Amino acid sequence: MAIMDQDREWKLLIGGEWVAGAGTYTITNPNTTEVVGQAPDASVAQAEDAASAARDALPGWRDTPYEKRCELMSTAADLLAERMPATAELIQAETGATMKIASTIQISPVVDRFRYYSRPIDLSENLRPVPVGKSPLSDPGLMSATVNRNPVGVVTSITSYNFPCTNTAGKIAPAIAMGNTCVIKPAPQDPLAVLEMAGVLNEVFPPGVVNVVTGEGVEASASLVESPLVDMVSFTGSTAVGTRIYEAGAATMKRLLMELGGKGALIMTEDADVGKAVAGIMTVWGFHSGQICTAPTRVICHESIYDQTVEMLSQFSGFLKVGDARDDDTHVGPVITDVHRDRVEAFIKRGVDDGARLVIGGERPDLDGWFVAPTLLADCTPNMFVVQEEAFGPVVVVMKYADDDEAVEMANASSYGLYSYVYSGDTARAYQIGRKIESGNVGLNVIQPHMEAPFGGYKMSGIGRDRGQAGLLAYSEIQAINWLS
Repeated sequence: MAIMDQDREWKLLIGGEWVAGAGTYTITNPNTTEVVGQAPDASVAQAEDAASAARDALPGWRDTPYEKRCELMSTAADLLAERMPATAELIQAETGATMKIASTIQISPVVDRFRYYSRPIDLSENLRPVPVGKSPLSDPGLMSATVNRNPVGVVTSITSYNFPCTNTAGKIAPAIAMGNTCVIKPAPQDPLAVLEMAGVLNEVFPPGVVNVVTGEGVEASASLVESPLVDMVSFTGSTAVGTRIYEAGAATMKRLLMELGGKGALIMTEDADVGKAVAGIMTVWGFHSGQICTAPTRVICHESIYDQTVEMLSQFSGFLKVGDARDDDTHVGPVITDVHRDRVEAFIKRGVDDGARLVIGGERPDLDGWFVAPTLLADCTPNMFVVQEEAFGPVVVVMKYADDDEAVEMANASSYGLYSYVYSGDTARAYQIGRKIESGNVGLNVIQPHMEAPFGGYKMSGIGRDRGQAGLLAYSEIQAINWLS
């Protein structure tokens, strides 16, 4: 059946079987406002069935030797590499991403993450024996211990709309490799490609290891967060939703992994390569229309190069084509929904009302989809709403500073701390500045992250770390076994 068939009947994946939803809802293309398809709308009972199926599959999968699980991960990576490129058109239609992004960054990391976690690592550690004397607790001897990593259990993965398959793979690949079973709840805006990806995984892993429920409302997600059958929630999304998950999961002491909002600071020292820094800042506009939590949306620029930076950003923005995301020469596509477009536009208006200078953008492009023009707000101050809060759209705000201490203070004057950047002609100085920023990740003169480095946030940007070995261990419980010899 063709992936892009609008009449295709999409179903939930529960216990290895495809099940019709309790209803359906419409998935709309942000680029054209055309209908992509009808997604299954899971009931609370179906979400509970998925959690039960994952619970039933847990003992067998947990007891499967780690090396065997890794072999199946490798098989899954091979099959995904073969099948996923065919989903590019579907991913593009659901997300509104440009085809360049849909056919690369929305797909290749899926394969990479399954491939990475197919490589076994040592999941135990033997501690140094410790001599103990005779006591009411023990005879004399050597106390030994080994520290093991065991699966947490059933993991609910609630994912974001910006990179639906990539984000899902980043959660379930380490979770499955660790011996957990999963219930995936994709973002309501674009779940179809995730269902397609899950179908590939269902061919590889035992029934119930991977389950998918989709839905337009919050009821199915809420039931999974509250369910006693679920041991862990891995969530990517807004801080507001993350706090509600935190509260709801407390009753059953859920383990949590959360990647939440960001307001990426980018500090430019007076000796920074302005052209290189501007190229990095422009990714806010040209990389999925700013719908990425790691984007350098908050520029903190030394006063000596402030005017040059604002002028260069203004000039270079003219090279970014806003238009049909299917065209090869388009840089800036739409945002995910009309509601989100309106929210970003209101964000920009509030910035101007609060005294920011609108340098470029602010208008609504005359296009069929839900577009926001690349926008630059200059002369901002640290307490402005547009400086403190995340637009999650193609909006950059710029402030000026006088010395390094002030720059760090401005960077840290935020409730977020996910990904920040320092651009400087002196790498040692950039490193020292970066060490003082309250951020889980800091890039020095580069936007590209190291994909095996631990990833996560300080403060309201989240809990825990994923990616690389840290991502595998995030889906584990620590167990110490002690003995006397």
